[in-house]
Amino acid sequence: MSNVHTQAYQKFLKRLRQARVEAKLSQVTVAKKLRKPQSFVSKIESGERRLDFVEVHSLAKLYGKPLSFFHS
Repeated sequence: MSNVHTQAYQKFLKRLRQARVEAKLSQVTVAKKLRKPQSFVSKIESGERRLDFVEVHSLAKLYGKPLSFFHS
C-alpha cells in the first residue's frame, strides 16, 4: 500500500475514534450494539482490521455522524 493511502487511512481511523468519543461511547458499548466482541472495535480502531463500506455506514449511524465526517 502506498504511503498516501496509509496516511489517508490513518486520518480515517483518527476520525473514527473521534466520532466514538464524541458520541460518548466506549469500545465495549459499541461492540455490544454491533453484537461483536470488544476486540472487533479495538482491531478496527488500531487499523488491524479494515472496514468495508457497510460497516463504515453502520458506525456512522451509531455515532450520529454523516459519512462525510470520516473523509477530510
